[in-house]
Amino acid sequence: MKISSINPELTPQSPNLSDAVTEKPADTPLLDSLSDPQALRSLSRSDLVALCAELRRDLIARVNQVGGHFASSLGVTELTVALHTAFETPHDRIVWDVGHQAYIHKILTGRREQMSSVRQLGGISGFPRRVESEFDTFGVAHAGTSISAAAGMLEAAHHDYPGSESRRVVAVIGDGAMTAGMAFEALNHAGQLHRQLIVVLNDNEMSIAPNVGALSWMFSKTLTGRISTTARRHFKSLVERGVIPHSFYRALDRAEEAAQGFFSTPAMLFESFGFRYIGPVDGHNMDQLLDALERAKEQDSPVLIHALTVKGKGYEPAEADPVKYHAVNAFSLIEDGKPVIPRRTSQKPPTYTKVFGDTMVELCRKDPRLVGITAAMPDGTGLTRLAEEMPDRFFDVGIAEQHAVTFAAGLACEGMRPVCAIYSTFLQRAYDQIVHDVCIQSLPVIFAMDRGGVVGADGPTHHGVFDISYLRCLPNMVVMAPKDEAELRDMMLTAVEYLDGPIAYRYPRGEGTGTDIERAPQRLEIGKAELLKDARSSGSTVLLVGLGQTVAPCIQAAQTLAAQGIEASVVNARFVKPLDEALFTELIESHSLIVTVEDHARQGGFGSALLEFMADRALTSNRAIIRLGIDDFFVEHGTQAELHSLCEYDAPAIVARVQRALGTERHQSRPIAVNL
Repeated sequence: MKISSINPELTPQSPNLSDAVTEKPADTPLLDSLSDPQALRSLSRSDLVALCAELRRDLIARVNQVGGHFASSLGVTELTVALHTAFETPHDRIVWDVGHQAYIHKILTGRREQMSSVRQLGGISGFPRRVESEFDTFGVAHAGTSISAAAGMLEAAHHDYPGSESRRVVAVIGDGAMTAGMAFEALNHAGQLHRQLIVVLNDNEMSIAPNVGALSWMFSKTLTGRISTTARRHFKSLVERGVIPHSFYRALDRAEEAAQGFFSTPAMLFESFGFRYIGPVDGHNMDQLLDALERAKEQDSPVLIHALTVKGKGYEPAEADPVKYHAVNAFSLIEDGKPVIPRRTSQKPPTYTKVFGDTMVELCRKDPRLVGITAAMPDGTGLTRLAEEMPDRFFDVGIAEQHAVTFAAGLACEGMRPVCAIYSTFLQRAYDQIVHDVCIQSLPVIFAMDRGGVVGADGPTHHGVFDISYLRCLPNMVVMAPKDEAELRDMMLTAVEYLDGPIAYRYPRGEGTGTDIERAPQRLEIGKAELLKDARSSGSTVLLVGLGQTVAPCIQAAQTLAAQGIEASVVNARFVKPLDEALFTELIESHSLIVTVEDHARQGGFGSALLEFMADRALTSNRAIIRLGIDDFFVEHGTQAELHSLCEYDAPAIVARVQRALGTERHQSRPIAVNL
């Protein structure tokens, strides 16, 4: 099997991952005997059932040590085994949607021992990635992409070109992803292609509504049972041998379809897209799954298999609270299988997300126009409390960022003050709506961009490192970033009271700085930066400009430099757009080394904005300019601190770059512009 690691050039020297390898769980003889998924096809169905129990024990033991996405993978254990048994992977393609449910898939495809490094710096990803394994046929992490990608792969297999091969393609979608509009766009198109695309809907009641009634369930069991499957194959054989007319077989087929449509609302929905519907089947019953997959392979048109699963299956706490156990930190197990969560030894500051959620409730109580909108992330964005205490002021639109933004635009048209709380990385999906429906009309929509900056273990698909670039270029848009949680509250109030157009603020994942948030939020002057340390009277030639959470390392760097006899002024930019032109003009004219620091891509980021301003005002002469941030690559997964160090914009990196620049300047015959 082809198993690749991530690009070593994009990570610092990897930690010794063998130190983190977990002790192999006992009693996994079947799993121990598997060398690759092909070996599954030699196991009996009873052995496959036993293997699923072993896989769950193995997964629980490994996630127990390092954390990761948990409940979703437990819920698709049987489905994953059935897919790799029924199809010739990796020749046949399995495309996972979102991918957080693919841990069992990774264990079965040669990465079992590497699971102890999942989501760790230098380790394997928590999501399928093409660079990691030939079994990971498509890189995923955002919802709703699987059917589109699978349809494209299958269509390519039907075209005659060098390297083309005939193969089956399966898209596995669910766990909320069917609420994404893109999924239905793909169904609509794939149904028109008339290819043998197989879509497996993993319905764990976190996606679409449960099937209609017990009769539908009973009827499905009959249709997908071994006897009916065998009978169907027998009739097909009789047709091929000319014993019975093809018209008779088609009549039976149409009768079956009609009965399904009568008893099953999902059947009518998916068959209206041109898909043959099979199900619902028990997603934890190996016989039903394998029979349904074999039946799907017999079709010559698109097929959708509706599998009912339980998120967190096999681990009682996760079954009881699948949202809590969707993704977990490392935890400990005791004999009865209950988790032991380590107690905090000290009180930690609240997260930015919690501060946002609590402040939303506070502001909503004071302003009847204010509402919160999320795209299937009430917990992740901190809006759960608002949903519980003021449900009429909260809207969860599902995984539908495009709709969320235009829905907010409609609210703003009528005088409401909508707050779109969407992760930075997911807001990318609604860019046309931001431009066309909000900015062109200059509607006062508020964008609360959680997870601004590198997020840590979820990696490149989830880092929010492009929002400054894609928002600051838009006319009418205001963009802010708070240095701490108190300033986040100030920016939230400022945004609510700003009526001249759209306004956005970005804030990071994780805990705040611990600053006092008891005082009432205060309105900030639009476009006004904050001078935190003015070292000009001490002969300072260095200006450090931080944005958002990089203000703190700028302050730390200034303290370190001061101890070395190098004084540096420090500015909290606050606003990406508009810039504080008066303050920056004054400070730039009185400093010869300007360093910008941001938790964002350098290209098009805050440093670029300041450099553009300096060029427009002819302020670049006789000055060195250093822009610290993320260079032109996708940042891998690791802790936030590790990634800040990797990308060289933490406090030690700032100090080192200033020292290097000052040392270089002493040997230069003329001023230089450093663009590193």
